[in-house]
Amino acid sequence: MSNHDETQEREAGSSRLAHFVQHEREGGVHPAVKELHQRPAPRAEESNRRAVEYARIERGRQV
Repeated sequence: MSNHDETQEREAGSSRLAHFVQHEREGGVHPAVKELHQRPAPRAEESNRRAVEYARIERGRQV
């Protein structure tokens, strides 16, 4: 009867390992998602145009 108990412990251990591995795989962030988060945010044309005009005025150029 003790042989049966040992078998159950091994199965429980491998099951625990399988759940751990599954949790680790699902818990991580996919590399594509990391890549998207590292991209610079797109700038609005309005703010970019305004910066260009301020730089032009600072340099003393007229239209």
